[in-house]
Amino acid sequence: MSNGKSNFVDVSGAAPRAQNMWPSIVVPKEAIAAEIEHLADLPRPINGRRASLIVHPEAVAPGLGLAPGIDVTINVLKPGEKTFNLRKNSTMVEICVCGSGVATVNGRATHVEKWDVWNTPSMQIHSYENTGDQIWVRLSYSNAPLLEKLEVHYVEEFEGIMPPADANTKRAQVDHASAARARDLATREQITEDGAWLLGYEWLIDVDVIESKSLHWPWAKVSTYLPSVEEFAKGYNGRRLFVLYNPATERRIGTTHSFFATISCSPPNNHHVPHRHSSSAINYYLRGCGYSQVGAERLEWKAGDLILSAPGWAMHSHHSKNESTSALTIQDHPLQIAMESLIWQERMQEPIITLGSQGGFESNRAQFVAAA
Repeated sequence: MSNGKSNFVDVSGAAPRAQNMWPSIVVPKEAIAAEIEHLADLPRPINGRRASLIVHPEAVAPGLGLAPGIDVTINVLKPGEKTFNLRKNSTMVEICVCGSGVATVNGRATHVEKWDVWNTPSMQIHSYENTGDQIWVRLSYSNAPLLEKLEVHYVEEFEGIMPPADANTKRAQVDHASAARARDLATREQITEDGAWLLGYEWLIDVDVIESKSLHWPWAKVSTYLPSVEEFAKGYNGRRLFVLYNPATERRIGTTHSFFATISCSPPNNHHVPHRHSSSAINYYLRGCGYSQVGAERLEWKAGDLILSAPGWAMHSHHSKNESTSALTIQDHPLQIAMESLIWQERMQEPIITLGSQGGFESNRAQFVAAA
């Protein structure tokens, strides 16, 4: 038993702590390319994973990432190489940035090519194999830093079919045709008119299941929809993008339960109205060039750059130059909705809203659709 003692910190009358907003940074295409070359030159590790975390200078272990709670990893596989199986309770969004290969998640193999995006759900066994004739590079975004900070990031790497932790275990079998579900026998009572309830223990350990599976958004299909947002009416004040939506996330509108991924397509000389949100955003630019205004700082970017484009609660806007731009954006929006923590201010003249708990914002799409 630990002999440690708790401490008391008197916070009577204390002012709220000023938040440490990480500054935006641009990770240039050239630096990413150099790191890919470095990884490719390494001897193959035993587990097959050549990988480098892209770490923000403000990040402190445990939980290194490019934004608080979000990491980005460069992964490299040479032709013919395959990784060990991996199972972990973090989730991922991944994009193929070079080459091609097969991602196998929960027994389902998916062939992916340049700019394809896919998700990997929690605790589903996954592995990767380069079946092509050139180097395969992917960027992986995960919520591992958050779980590392909580000291609950479960990671298991192995060869073979059975995870070692599951060996010699067996789930209890219940025949619900002849025996009631224990949860159905537990207390479920509303005790106030406002909606306060009491539930028995079984409600905590037998949660209704929503199937979570790996989904694939092929660039060949996604890209055919992009002209419809790029060419939409001039004067539209929304963002020109599509969410890569996973129905398992329901009202949280995510790609995983922690992140949404969007693919944007902005015309030349497109300028966003500044807005801010408590979720952090990371952009990887697929094409084009432009700049982001984050607070008082202007950050130039081009195709192939990765940028922490919106630190949580930073006022920001994005601007294309003389060509069309597309980006993959990752944001921890669904996680914060689930925590009832997602605050958003779409335009400075409008109030701060808790999205998911209050009515949201309206774009001016209706006036253009009606006019058409």
